[in-house]
Amino acid sequence: MSKPIRIALVGASGLIGSSLIRLAVGRSDIRVIAIARREIPLPPGARMEVLVADPANWADAIAAANADVLVCALGTTWKAAGKDEAVFRSVDQHLVLACGKAAKEAGIRQMIVVSSVGADAGTKNFYLRVKGETEQALGKLGIPRLDVLRPGLLRGPRVEVRPAERIGMILSPLLDLLMQGKYRKYRSVKAETMARAIVGLTREKAAGRFVFEHDGILRAARKAD
Repeated sequence: MSKPIRIALVGASGLIGSSLIRLAVGRSDIRVIAIARREIPLPPGARMEVLVADPANWADAIAAANADVLVCALGTTWKAAGKDEAVFRSVDQHLVLACGKAAKEAGIRQMIVVSSVGADAGTKNFYLRVKGETEQALGKLGIPRLDVLRPGLLRGPRVEVRPAERIGMILSPLLDLLMQGKYRKYRSVKAETMARAIVGLTREKAAGRFVFEHDGILRAARKAD
């Protein structure tokens, strides 16, 4: 029996991170090591490590995880950042890049990062520009394999749901049907599907930088079984 793939997870308390932890329960092919600022609630049956550290010391925690793959599901919101561009960048860009650099220094072979549909370093939209700039910077770190996931609206149980997101989740089944052709990439995706896509991608061996939008995420998710 092959050794389980060791996954270091940052962003464990978020929608995608918690979905990945739930998916790992009872599986022998992966082992998740969460890295967090504080203790996090774990689902029944979860057998995993949680390395608690201040973000300033996450590089040490990432190295200690002895992981094959780093999964970065970090992200804040414009509201949570106090509508402050510097605060938003400190999480969605600077902290993400710091984790990527730590993964490179630790010899981790693969990084999987959750970005956003429409990410573009050249756009005027601040949120999408930061995501695009972060993707570009990660690509220059020299990690053997970088997988960038660009989901549309994420569906799943959230602690805090903004009004616009709540409306979007209600309407998403209908809106998704209307998004055809080049607009398919904007379709919503379940957090559980994102978690499955992450597991599927941990099995890929080819080196390089790969970007997955809606249909690519679904294909990757099918490889999780």
